[in-house]
Amino acid sequence: MTRDEILTIYESAIAMAGLERKGKTMPYTSSNGYMFSQLNKDHEIGIRLSKTDTEEFDKEFGAKPFMSYGARMREYVLIPKELLGQVEVLSVILGKGFKHVNSLPPK
Repeated sequence: MTRDEILTIYESAIAMAGLERKGKTMPYTSSNGYMFSQLNKDHEIGIRLSKTDTEEFDKEFGAKPFMSYGARMREYVLIPKELLGQVEVLSVILGKGFKHVNSLPPK
């Protein structure tokens, strides 16, 4: 898939979850002072999840680390390619990321 196709999927999932996309060149979502999802330069989507949600994600999809600009993003899971066609599932996972960062102390 091209970056534009993945960006369209990412934006659709963000909209479906009732969230706001930020960033011009590096699309991301944030709340409570924390970023909780992004589309990296390698055209991959990463979502920050709680430990419990990461464990559930791992059981269902296999949680792989998400890298951005050569750094491993702590608490982020890499969205596998097979999920890119499932916008509704992505929107639910984004909602879990939103809930997680809003449970943290504000920055």
